[in-house]
Amino acid sequence: MTAPRERGRFGRVVGASIIGTTVEWYDFFLYGSAAALVFGPLFFPDSSDFAGVLLAFGTYAIGFAARPIGALVFGHYGDRMGRKKLLVVSLLMMGGATFAIGLLPTYATVGALAPLLLVFLRLVQGFALGGEWGGAVLIVSEHGRPEHRGFWASWPQAGAPAGQLLSTAVLALLAAFQSDAAFEAWGWRIPFLLSAVLILVGLWVRLAVSESPVFLEAQRAAEARARETGAAEQAPIAVVLARYKREVLVAMGARIAENVSFYVLTAFTTAYLTKALGLDSSFALNALLVASAVHLVTIPLWGALSDRVGRRPVYLLGAAGTGVWAFALFELYETGSFWLVVLALVVGFLFHGAMYGPQAAFFAELFGTKARYTGVSVGAQLASVIAGAPAPLIAVALLGSFSEPTPGRVSLYVAACAVVTLVAVLSYGETRVRDLGADDAVASAGERRTAAV
Repeated sequence: MTAPRERGRFGRVVGASIIGTTVEWYDFFLYGSAAALVFGPLFFPDSSDFAGVLLAFGTYAIGFAARPIGALVFGHYGDRMGRKKLLVVSLLMMGGATFAIGLLPTYATVGALAPLLLVFLRLVQGFALGGEWGGAVLIVSEHGRPEHRGFWASWPQAGAPAGQLLSTAVLALLAAFQSDAAFEAWGWRIPFLLSAVLILVGLWVRLAVSESPVFLEAQRAAEARARETGAAEQAPIAVVLARYKREVLVAMGARIAENVSFYVLTAFTTAYLTKALGLDSSFALNALLVASAVHLVTIPLWGALSDRVGRRPVYLLGAAGTGVWAFALFELYETGSFWLVVLALVVGFLFHGAMYGPQAAFFAELFGTKARYTGVSVGAQLASVIAGAPAPLIAVALLGSFSEPTPGRVSLYVAACAVVTLVAVLSYGETRVRDLGADDAVASAGERRTAAV
């Protein structure tokens, strides 16, 4: 009776994580797609088409500024109070901000107040997402069996393409049944308002899961030490800064190529296909729809492979492949062939998945339990500010213009980011065998020395 009950409980944890991350990434990608397609003329109508897209992507990037703050706040309380409570709060914040975007007046109605309100809600989204990712991957990593940690921890990661798939599907459906004028006038609001339904589903599922057993054991041990010594527990960020500076830098470096390539493949690709190549928005959205479905299926496979051969080899394959494929990507885009564009995106997402699949387990294995939420979140979200936030902006700026684009410079940008990630991952040892229940995570001095090799 005990084993089936445990399996059922773990299944609910995995399900809650992927459903919750799907909801939150749906909200996030919806904003990115809308920024590429309609936010320019709606909120910055006095700008040229090219400048309007730049400004819309600017609001997209602003949300990333709130991510490290969200990582610190959610990480602190997640390491003190547990993973579950904070995941519920982040879901409500992210979904509420997205629903509110669907109700926003545009520039034509309230003038400059419209983009200011858009920026505020984008900051709320960024704050919530800064705390979401770390908690979602940790609650699965800390529940599952160590030998399958990479596979199970990759399921919350699959929430990213699932959310993208869902948001792109809704936008593609609207594009198929609406004229561009109708979509720009009111149709763009529908996907944002639909987030209310998704919030309720995600909330219902997340409230049903149990707290991480690894965290509960670490909490009991910390309370026992406090009773014995009388010393107050250190703040999680203080522990991270004192003991895990190197691990934070490794996590940041490992995330650079993964983050940049993802936003180039999603938000920037939508703008490039529609604005520079003059293809229909339905063409771009349908191509992303097919590629996202492949991405969703393959992320757990990469996680499972990392359980067999290690996190590092799989991650290095993804980083190297991303750097090389960046030069083939735009050649295939420029053919204008739907299936060649799909091929370009699918291969790009396969290499991205080789980094993203094992990433959750890899990052979780870098930090001790009582500082893990903070360490994972801060490392990941600082990289998002450096890499993900400006990626669409930098890519558009490097492109030069939509009339005479220079995509080769975008390829060089992605390749340079891949080199940074290769160096970061090569600088650290294999983490697959680490015990998350050990108080230090990097469990012993000997294991630290191994990690440095």
